[in-house]
Amino acid sequence: MSAAQSSTAVTDEAPAAEGRTKRTPRARRAAAPSRGVRPAPALHPEERARLLEGRHHDPHGVLGARTLRGGVAFRVLRPYAKAVTVVAKGLRTELHDDGDGLFSGLLPLAEVPDYRLLVTYDGDEVEVHDPYRFLPALGELDLHLIGEGRHEELWTALGARPMEHQGVAGTRFTVWAPNAQGVRVTGDFSYWDAVAQPMRSLGASGVWELFLPGVGEGALYKYDITRPDGSHTLRADPMAQAAEVPPATASVVTASHHVWGDGAWMAARAARPAHLAPFSVYELHLGSWRPGLSYRQLAEQLPSYVKELGFTHVEFMPVAEHPFGGSWGYQVTGFYAPTSRMGTPDDFRFLVDSLHQAGIGVIVDWVPAHFPRDEWALAEFDGRPLYEHEDPRRSAHPDWGTLEFDYGRKEVRNFLVANAVYWGQEFHVDGIRVDAVASMLYLDYSRNEGEWVPNEHGGRDNPDAVRFLQEMNATVYRRCPGVVTIAEESTAWDGVTRPTDAGGLGFGLKWNMGWMHDTLRYVSKDPVHRKYHHHDMTFGMVYAYSENYVLPISHDEVVHGKRALVSKMPGDWWQQRATHRAYLGFMWAHPGKQLLFMGQEFAQGAEWSESHGPDWWLLDDSYSAAGDHRGVRELVRDLNHAYRAAPALWERDTVPEGFAWVEADAAEDNVYAFLRYAADGSPLLSVSNFSPVVRHQYRIGVPEDVPLWREVLNTDDERYGGSGVRNARQLRPQRRPAQGRPVSLRLTLPPLSTVWFRP
Repeated sequence: MSAAQSSTAVTDEAPAAEGRTKRTPRARRAAAPSRGVRPAPALHPEERARLLEGRHHDPHGVLGARTLRGGVAFRVLRPYAKAVTVVAKGLRTELHDDGDGLFSGLLPLAEVPDYRLLVTYDGDEVEVHDPYRFLPALGELDLHLIGEGRHEELWTALGARPMEHQGVAGTRFTVWAPNAQGVRVTGDFSYWDAVAQPMRSLGASGVWELFLPGVGEGALYKYDITRPDGSHTLRADPMAQAAEVPPATASVVTASHHVWGDGAWMAARAARPAHLAPFSVYELHLGSWRPGLSYRQLAEQLPSYVKELGFTHVEFMPVAEHPFGGSWGYQVTGFYAPTSRMGTPDDFRFLVDSLHQAGIGVIVDWVPAHFPRDEWALAEFDGRPLYEHEDPRRSAHPDWGTLEFDYGRKEVRNFLVANAVYWGQEFHVDGIRVDAVASMLYLDYSRNEGEWVPNEHGGRDNPDAVRFLQEMNATVYRRCPGVVTIAEESTAWDGVTRPTDAGGLGFGLKWNMGWMHDTLRYVSKDPVHRKYHHHDMTFGMVYAYSENYVLPISHDEVVHGKRALVSKMPGDWWQQRATHRAYLGFMWAHPGKQLLFMGQEFAQGAEWSESHGPDWWLLDDSYSAAGDHRGVRELVRDLNHAYRAAPALWERDTVPEGFAWVEADAAEDNVYAFLRYAADGSPLLSVSNFSPVVRHQYRIGVPEDVPLWREVLNTDDERYGGSGVRNARQLRPQRRPAQGRPVSLRLTLPPLSTVWFRP
C-alpha cells in the first residue's frame, strides 16, 4: 500500500510482526485468561486509553518487562495477534489476553530474562524482539546539544538510523515534536497500523524515540502524531534522508554505503578561496538536463560535457525532495533527502564523486527561506506552529503561498544550520547557493502596510534571520573547508560577503542581480537606441567591489515570458547570435564570476521548460542551423579555457587594482574597453563593439610597458558563426595618446563583438 494513503485504510488487515507479510482479520476479543499464567497488574483505565489512543508519553513505562513483587511482569501491545508467548532460555509461557491487542503476564522469575516474543496470528507465527525491552538509543550529549540548538550533526541524532543496539539490529526512530501528546511510528513493516509502535518522550527536549528491532534499510515509515487537541496527523520525517518517489510521500530508512574516490579533490579544494580563483558555473536542472536520466546515468554524461566546455563548477537547482516538480525544487519538504526521482542518496553521491574526479566542483541550491503547506510535511507539524513562526504575519510568505521558518527558535535554526553542513559533509558538495535571501532579511518583503510587524527597534530588518545566516555561514566554513556559500540577494544589503566577525552575513559570494538586469536591458535595445542606455553596461563598476560577486544569467532569466538569452537580442538571427556572443565575451572579461544556465551555451531560442529541458536537437546535423548553435557552444568552451588560462580575469576580481576602464563613454559608438590585471601586473584588454558595423582604425589607449599585443579571442570568429573580421597581426602601440594614455593601439572592431588582447 502506498505510504501516501491513510493508515486507516488497513485497519481490517492484520500486520504480522516486523517485516512479515501475513495478514489476518482484526477482531476484538474479550479478555480470556491463558492457562498457567496470572495477568500482570491491570493498567489504570486512563493509562490504558492513553496507550491505545497514542497519547502516552512513556509507553516503555507500561510495556515490556519489569520486576515486581511476586515476579516479573510482561506486557505486550500486539494488535491483531491471536496469542503472544514469552520465550527465553528454559522459559516458554503464553501471556494472558487483556483485550484490545494487549497481552500480559506475571511470571515467577527473580529477574528479567533475555527474552523474545512468539506472536501468533491467523495462520502465521513469528518470533521477534520486544521493542520495549531496550534502553534509549539516543545519548545524553545528543539531547543536550539538541536542547541547546547546537547539534551540528543533527542528522546523526534525529530521523531513522539503522544501527545495532544492545546487540540487536534494527532502526532507531527519533523525531522532534514538543507539542505532541504522543507519537507513534507507522510503516510498511506494520501495514501502516501505528497502534503497536508508540514512542517515548525524552524529557524536556521535545524528542520522541523508539528502537524497532528487525526494521532495516528500505523500510517505508511516517509518524502518527497526536496533536494537543487529541486529533491525529500522519507526517513524513523532517529529518528523513530518503523519501518515496513523488507523488508518494513516505520517508525511507536508508544508510550510505558509497565509497568515495574524490580524496585528491577534497584535499585540494580549500587551497584557494573561491573569490580568488577561476570560478565559472554551469547551472542546470538535473531532472530536465536530459530528461529520464538517473543520477548514475547523469554521471556517465554530465562530467564529460561540462569538462569539455571548461566550466569549473556545476550548480544544481534544488535536489532536496519536493512534491511538485513544477516548483523546480524550490518548495522543499525533505531538506535532508536528495530527490528520489533519479535514484537513491548513494546514487547522488556517485554523481558528485564522478564530477569531482573530472575536476568539476558541485554547488547545490538551498532553500531555507520557506517551505510548503502540505499537510503531511512541516506545516504545524505537531499540531501547532513549530517550524514556522506562530504569528501569521511572520509565517505566511505572500509570494509563494508557503510558510517562512521561525529563525528565532533555536531548534529551527539548528535544523537549518545542520542541514547546510549535512550537504557539505555527507555529499561532498563544494558550494551552497542560498535562495531568496532578501525575503528572509526583510520583515516587510512583498508585504503592504499593516501586513508586517516591525522588529523590536521599529525597523524592517529581521534580526533573527541575520543571526541565522551568520551562524550558518560561520558553521559551514568551519566544518567544511573549501566549501563556498553564495547568496541570491537582490537588494543593497550591506555586508553580504563581509565576514561575520566584522558584522557581515559571512557569505563567500553574492549574485549580482543589478548587473544582470542593467546589462540585459542594454543588449535588448536596438543598437541605434543603445547610446541612450550606454551606462547600463558601466554602472556595475560603481559598486563592483562592495561585495564578492557572481554575474548570473540564471534559470530565472529564461522563463515566464522573459525569453531565452539569444531571443532577448534585437535584429535578425545573425545579429541576435552575434550580440549573444558579444555579451558573453563582455561578461567573461568583466570583474566577477560567471554563471550560465543550460541551453544558453548553444543559444537555445526557446524558453526553458522543466518538462522537456534544453533543445538538444538544435545541435543535430539534420538541423540546417546546427552549425550556428554549435558555434556558440564552441565560443563558450573557448571563453572558459581562455579565462582559466588568464589570471588577470580572476586573480584580482575583488580589488580595484584588478581593473581599469580604457573607454567607458563612447556611447555614440556602442564601444566599451577595459583592462584586467593579474597579481603580477600582466594585463588583458577587452574591447566590445555593440554596434552592427565594423569600426576600422579604432584607437584604444594601452599601458606603455607592453611592446606588442595579440588578439587571443574574438567572438566574431567564423568558427563561432561570425563574419571573420580579425586583428590578424601582432599589434605594436603607437606613441599617440588616447583615453588619457600616452600610447595606443589602432584596432579593427568587428560588428557586434567582443575581442580580447594580451601581451
